Amino acid sequence: MPYQLEQQHLGEIMDTAQLTPNAELKDLVAEIVSSYLANNHVAPADLGNLITTVHDLLKSLGKAPEPAPSLIPAVPISHSVRQDYVVCLECGKRAKTLRRHISAMHDLTRDAYRIKWGLKSDHALTAPIYADQRSVFAKRIGLGQRRKMESTALSAIDNSSAAQ
Repeated sequence: MPYQLEQQHLGEIMDTAQLTPNAELKDLVAEIVSSYLANNHVAPADLGNLITTVHDLLKSLGKAPEPAPSLIPAVPISHSVRQDYVVCLECGKRAKTLRRHISAMHDLTRDAYRIKWGLKSDHALTAPIYADQRSVFAKRIGLGQRRKMESTALSAIDNSSAAQ
């Protein structure tokens, strides 16, 4: 909401007004808005939004909040990870990896997606076979080997200097 009325100030106005079923909602809105405007600067273009916001808040007082919509995944969570694909719980799309899909189509990060659906932090968003293929490929072309070779060379140098 663009305007946050102080709870204490709103409570004081509500107490003095003694809301009854017959109370004039317009009078309450006018009193709250005028009190707010006396203490805060609001652009004339935003005045309509302020009045609407206050009116809607007063109308919703005493009503039960709307229940949050329950999330129903496109597939059961237990069926969302297969060996050769993973399934998006939002829309049911099958893919080798969901990272780009959930970002582009659902505007969610990996962590936000996992939190939204109540998934564990290690829930796979990449198909296991695809991850294994990428790992084998990376090892074959030597990714991550430079550090290993450097540490081997350093230990060889340390061993030769210690022997002298």
